[in-house]
Amino acid sequence: MKYNSVFDIIGPVMIGPSSSHTAGAARIGKAARNLFGEEPKWARIHLYESFAKTYKGHGTDFALVGGLLGYETDDTRMNQALVTAKEKNIDVQFIEDSAAVDHPNTARLVIGNDTDQLELVGISIGGGKVEITELNGFELRLSGNHPAILIMHNDRYGAIASVTKILAKNEINIGHMEVNRKDVGKEALMVIEVDQNVEDTILKELESADHIIQISKIVS
Repeated sequence: MKYNSVFDIIGPVMIGPSSSHTAGAARIGKAARNLFGEEPKWARIHLYESFAKTYKGHGTDFALVGGLLGYETDDTRMNQALVTAKEKNIDVQFIEDSAAVDHPNTARLVIGNDTDQLELVGISIGGGKVEITELNGFELRLSGNHPAILIMHNDRYGAIASVTKILAKNEINIGHMEVNRKDVGKEALMVIEVDQNVEDTILKELESADHIIQISKIVS
């Protein structure tokens, strides 16, 4: 096995007890919050296989909620996240789901407020690393370890070119990019991992590009 750095071997700085079940879960929750754009008022959290069996003992429950509250993996408030969410009147429900999944450490988060909601599927792959595999019904592959831009757009010619042109003009390098659509000519999702955090001024410029519907970002 090849490691990129010593931190890939020893794992992340975190509140325990488990890098897979605690730190990874926190990062899934934080990704959901970032993509939703604000702290949710409610959350329905489906847990599968290993997550479903051990989430209370391994801290997966408070870690997922800590991520939704915006906590980093090493935040000392993490193990009190469930109490804090209750104090804030955030309605959280955990569902032990028996549906078949591809990875034992899988969580499906459905979060929202009075008017909007978001659905995200994330897996914890070990050492605090995660992958986001689904967003609002779109399949994707997002590591969560790099800054990323997620762009909902109409499936029309020129949409991708208009986005990449703006990124190139602002000297933003693309590390990974994929596009997924549900049907020809309908809505599509562009997922772009980049080498540096993208400033809000650039996001505003992207929002004005051809055929763009909505943009959100994940910061490193």
